Amino acid sequence: MKTLIIHPQDKSTDFLAPIYQNLEQKTVVRRDISDERLRHLIQEHDQIIMLGHGSPSGLFNVAKIGSTIFSINYSHVELLRDKRCIFIWCNADQFVLKHQLKGLFTGMFISEESELICCKEGRAEEIDPSNRLFSEALGRCLLKYEDDYQMVFEDVDYAYGELARENLVAAYNYSRWSII
Repeated sequence: MKTLIIHPQDKSTDFLAPIYQNLEQKTVVRRDISDERLRHLIQEHDQIIMLGHGSPSGLFNVAKIGSTIFSINYSHVELLRDKRCIFIWCNADQFVLKHQLKGLFTGMFISEESELICCKEGRAEEIDPSNRLFSEALGRCLLKYEDDYQMVFEDVDYAYGELARENLVAAYNYSRWSII
């Protein structure tokens, strides 16, 4: 399976690299490509993994991927519709549901201290372990269950759920990890 990773270069999201670092047949886009080239890459890949910061309107463009404020937005929906997709950014759930897409996705996801406002009981020292376990578990499960997103979801859900019992940031994020 050919996988396209769209992960705009941003030091604050480098913790997501374990999700794709061991995948084979991958193309990784981190910066400086036109929207036309991005669209072509989406068309020629089977699986699209989109990672970074975002909003209900899409994946933020912080590294000159595409030509608008979003690297991925409503204009890419039809290209993504028949692909295996993973949407990991804050409020990706709203984007996925609004456009009736399918795949694995997150809602609001605390990955840095400024986002702790969403989880008032969470502590800054809980963020790195939460980020690390989520990314490593998802990367491991994508290798193990390449063609079965339901199994990927369940395995990540189990591993991350274990941490969520003692880590309030992970508990917050765990409740916002979904599949459709």
